[in-house]
Amino acid sequence: MVLAERELVTFANCYEDGARAEAYATLEFKNTYHLAYRDIPAILGEHVRGRRSLDFGCGTGRSTRFLRQLGFEATGVDVAEDMIRQARQLDPSGAYCLISAEDAPGEHISSFPETTYDLVLAAFTFDNIAGRQNKVRILRELARLLNREGRLVLIVSRPEIYIHEWASFSTKDFPENQRAKSGEKVRIIVTDHADSRPVEDILWTDEAYLAVFEPAGLRLQGKYEPLARPEEPYIWVSELEIAPWAIYVLERQ
Repeated sequence: MVLAERELVTFANCYEDGARAEAYATLEFKNTYHLAYRDIPAILGEHVRGRRSLDFGCGTGRSTRFLRQLGFEATGVDVAEDMIRQARQLDPSGAYCLISAEDAPGEHISSFPETTYDLVLAAFTFDNIAGRQNKVRILRELARLLNREGRLVLIVSRPEIYIHEWASFSTKDFPENQRAKSGEKVRIIVTDHADSRPVEDILWTDEAYLAVFEPAGLRLQGKYEPLARPEEPYIWVSELEIAPWAIYVLERQ
């Protein structure tokens, strides 16, 4: 496959960090994170036919294990060695693969067999991929992995997540987020684990996502923005009125 021209990116992956990996290994499917996963079983039931899946940017394996619980044959891949190490410790029987970041030696996602997967899931992964060309290039590589009826499902942070308070996150210490434009860095603190250091993400609007799908060879099949429900057993902050996540379901063109 011929890759698009690489662009210079100064964004650093803050997840390549042993202490942060240990903290992320404790995260569960509760609070604001509950909304990222609550509707996924129904969404996959509507759009996905087969059982072979790839969890792209699996981190410590939370999403990979989630897919397995839903009956998928799931392989988790990530560029962060510390995250993969935690995933393997938490789930010794699981399938986890360390892939190389761009420009680094080793196995790349582009080396995976094409037209293989019924589902590729990327949960929060694209919050940490800087640059339009990078997003298009990686999306194109993931599209190549899908079989004819395969689906790519992206769970991404909506811009609103960086300017409000949440059950799982705080942004009040970063007023500069209010002025951030699509493609710029923003910061947020995860309050569901013990590591209080801010995470640095890339803000990306809905319009910006829609603009990269077509050049990546993808067609939008569905979009979801889950809101909290009053009867759910969590102390909601902004989640009842504002959706923190967007879920895109995509197919190959």
